[in-house]
Amino acid sequence: MTLKTLIVDDEALARSRLRTLLRDCRSPAAEVVAEAAQGAEAQQHLENMALDLVLLDVHMPGIDGIEVARALRGRTDAPAVVFVTAHAAHAVTAFDLDAVDYLTKPVRAERLQQALQKVERFLKERRALQADALQESVLIQDRGRAERVPLSEVLYLKSEYKYLTVRTATRSHILDGSLNEFEERYPARFLRVHRNALVARSAIRALEKYDDGEDAEGWALRLDAIPEPVAVSRRQLAAVREVLKEAR
Repeated sequence: MTLKTLIVDDEALARSRLRTLLRDCRSPAAEVVAEAAQGAEAQQHLENMALDLVLLDVHMPGIDGIEVARALRGRTDAPAVVFVTAHAAHAVTAFDLDAVDYLTKPVRAERLQQALQKVERFLKERRALQADALQESVLIQDRGRAERVPLSEVLYLKSEYKYLTVRTATRSHILDGSLNEFEERYPARFLRVHRNALVARSAIRALEKYDDGEDAEGWALRLDAIPEPVAVSRRQLAAVREVLKEAR
């Protein structure tokens, strides 16, 4: 594996030193495909390039490294983050943001190589988990036609009468099944938000006040990729808030 790498540091000499050290790294090797001197520039590269690794300084003018890393959280295609900074005080914050490693300046060659090995293991494990997730699916049968919908695409499931509505970003499917079965089998994937609804934890965007015509003090979740809100019962409100708190 050759790691496609973005170096982010407001000091040109620091970027140059990392570039030099990376040339001597092997197993895995790293290829510097872009550099950035500030957070906003780094974010542009992250939006427009396929990257494996970001070597990220913390203190920079404007958007700092912590903000850049925070914006990457939750992205399934996000590169691994390794902080490179002269300030060890931010180590706890860095790992709270799911950083793979934390290097202090001046960076030693052997320590950088260790960080690259951690990144390689992290990326391989994540890709294996994503492959497993894609293999999990629900079988939808409709008018004599059978279709497998990957669970990774399911945004919510709602119980309506004797059936479940299975909602993806593009379609709604009808399934003969029970919410309890999905909740018990996939607790890390789906969250109970109402007696008749489960939502994908990864799709949750925001919790907001919601007037459904019956309860003006109600609450609902906004999910990625779809316009309709999903009502949250008062009984499940505390659990939903806890999940949102952990995701920050």
